[in-house]
Amino acid sequence: MLEKVKEIVADGLGVDAADLTAETTFEELGADSLDLMDMVMSFEDAFEVEIDTDSLAELTSIGKVVTYIEGLQK
Repeated sequence: MLEKVKEIVADGLGVDAADLTAETTFEELGADSLDLMDMVMSFEDAFEVEIDTDSLAELTSIGKVVTYIEGLQK
């Protein structure tokens, strides 16, 4: 799942997925709120989940996104 999340982030922000880790934050990548919303929609499509907009503030890094989505899939 981490690799797929990294791929979505890389595509959404035009960065190299190989440079991303679970600890990489969206702030480090210069993502704005529109970028984040686009990625959330991609995460929802890719993993067939619905991400609660109230949870977006918690999703500050790639690893936190992975953990959140894994929790939704249980």
